[in-house]
Amino acid sequence: MYIGRDLTALQMIPKQQWKDSELAFFHHALQQVTPYLNVEGQTMHREIVEEIEARGSLQRNEATYTNGTRVFYE
Repeated sequence: MYIGRDLTALQMIPKQQWKDSELAFFHHALQQVTPYLNVEGQTMHREIVEEIEARGSLQRNEATYTNGTRVFYE
């Protein structure tokens, strides 16, 4: 289950200030409903994807003792 700021709160701040877990969650959520998104939803999803790409993806190159290589939002 996602525990974090909801989309209404996140729309008020730039995507550059979103946490990786927020980007990952909303990218996954919007990806699931892509065929049903209106132009505004498509634009938001594109901006999220662009921010993920600007950060160099959400994958970590190396796992640590406490973290794997994937960003989890649950």
